[in-house]
Amino acid sequence: QAQLMESGGGLVQAGGSLNLSCVAPGSIFTINQMGWYRQAPGKQRELVADIIHKGGTNIADSVKGRFTISGDGTGRAIYLQMHNLQPEDTAVYYCAANRRPSGYEYWGQGTQVTVSS
Repeated sequence: QAQLMESGGGLVQAGGSLNLSCVAPGSIFTINQMGWYRQAPGKQRELVADIIHKGGTNIADSVKGRFTISGDGTGRAIYLQMHNLQPEDTAVYYCAANRRPSGYEYWGQGTQVTVSS
């Protein structure tokens, strides 16, 4: 199973910013949609934001106004700009992709984002 390649993340103080990147390998021929999920310790994985190739974007209410998702125009790479980070944003962030609008089937290994107060 192909795996998405994530980069970015790290440790930042509250109020700081981080950027995440994700690239889909060439072995995934067609991509319909890509997104970012996150999972905090003891919590379920939740959708942060996603983007449909040549379509619109969706942002979770919890990060709206602070996070921005964008693509590179090819449909094979996405970015997550995170501003005004808060301790509750601390989580492992996962990139996801699908070939059809029927649930995400490809995932990255996850990247840790830690926000200190």
